[in-house]
Amino acid sequence: MEILHYISLAIGIVGIAVIVWGVAIMLFRLLRLEITRFRKRTIFRERETLRHQLGSYLLLGLEFLIAADIIGTVTHPTLEGLLLLGGIVVIRTVISYFIDKEIEEFQPTSEES
Repeated sequence: MEILHYISLAIGIVGIAVIVWGVAIMLFRLLRLEITRFRKRTIFRERETLRHQLGSYLLLGLEFLIAADIIGTVTHPTLEGLLLLGGIVVIRTVISYFIDKEIEEFQPTSEES
């Protein structure tokens, strides 16, 4: 059972790393876009693209964190732990659903491409 604890910890760290990596990349790209904006160029579409790319990183990171929580609860099953896991999974699933929905709505249609 101790090995599952370390697996859960590793998966959680991967999830956090994915989110941090996505934020770092998008922050760098946003700074470049803002410099472009100072040159009087419209960047609305590019900013929306960045926003949705960040959403993709958040979704992936949340999926890893949910997996880590599930494995962690298997290693130490208590009623309190199960209730906490249920709440976390519901909250993360709702967040994931709405981020995914927004990303889908943003995808350009074949007419826009």
